[in-house]
Amino acid sequence: MDTEAMTSVAIVGPGAIGTTLAAALHDAGRTPLLCGRTSRDSLTLHDGDRAVTVPGSVRTDPAKIDRAVDIVFFAVKATQTDAASDWLAALSGPDTVVCVLQNGVEQLETVSPHVPSGRIVPAVVWFPAQTQSDGSVRLRGEVRLSLPDTPPSRMIADALGDTRCFVELTADFRSLAWRKLLQNAAAGLMALTHRRSGMFARADISGLTLAYLRECLAVARAEGAELGDEVPQAILDKFLASPADMGTSILADREAGKPLEWDTRNGVVLRRGRARGIPTPISEVLLPLLAAASDGPG
Repeated sequence: MDTEAMTSVAIVGPGAIGTTLAAALHDAGRTPLLCGRTSRDSLTLHDGDRAVTVPGSVRTDPAKIDRAVDIVFFAVKATQTDAASDWLAALSGPDTVVCVLQNGVEQLETVSPHVPSGRIVPAVVWFPAQTQSDGSVRLRGEVRLSLPDTPPSRMIADALGDTRCFVELTADFRSLAWRKLLQNAAAGLMALTHRRSGMFARADISGLTLAYLRECLAVARAEGAELGDEVPQAILDKFLASPADMGTSILADREAGKPLEWDTRNGVVLRRGRARGIPTPISEVLLPLLAAASDGPG
């Protein structure tokens, strides 16, 4: 796709992920249309000592969108999909590509009912970005997306060409998606403990994490993911190598009293495990705790 000929790109959900992509596009001279719940005059991304300000107010009324766009980056959390569905209806036409920047392995099933026309591309997001108390976003690593190797994905890769966001097209997207899910599932422990990455240095927590990741790995393999025995330890090692104060989105939601993506990130392991007859004893304990932490009552 010729990026010069592309008429429009929209980002729905200018949170940590959406702001990072908006800044990448803006830096390359392709400032996107910004859509969200809260009106703002601009977005700010902090990357080391550099601050990128993305101009343009955040649109808040889907009814005021008068035409479809070429590409929608759908960056709301899975818990917000239904609430943001009006944006998908307003922005999508038969030629629109919707790139779903959500956690989990069920993006197509979740978003497809809201996009009767257009094409949906699931994505794996690999960059650590965190929303700050003032609404800005702090980026703490490289910006990378993994997409299935399909024609719509290649449109997205072209749209992000020459930006700081590296796009990987892969023939085995299922395996990458499940690998990221394992990482996100383990991060759920941070929401339960109200602790950041430094907690994984505890021997008891690292032992629990490794056992949980091995349980998740068994389910991932049953679902067709080709992941080696080394993956659980590699994911734990990544947590151990992270700055001790590194957080995660599910922890930020817990601290803010928001609903948690417990079903998307953790519940899927239990559901798919039960469906395939795979024992998931750790999930049987974690899921009720995460669900109660998210939804109450009490």
